[in-house]
Amino acid sequence: MKDSFKELTLAELAAKKEELTKKYFKLRCDMVMGHVENPLEKRTLRRKIARVNTLIHQKTAKGTAGASGKRAV
Repeated sequence: MKDSFKELTLAELAAKKEELTKKYFKLRCDMVMGHVENPLEKRTLRRKIARVNTLIHQKTAKGTAGASGKRAV
């Protein structure tokens, strides 16, 4: 099931991105060592990071578009 990140604020999204990135790095290190129970977790973490990055981009684009009066692309 997908995590719902849409309700989070921009600061919370940034913190979540940092947390997921650290978890992803640790998982990559563990994979090199060969101590991973679920190798598919790497893919799910990558996708979660991408979802958070997309939401961060959307929120910042929406915020800057309202300030300048131009429409976000």
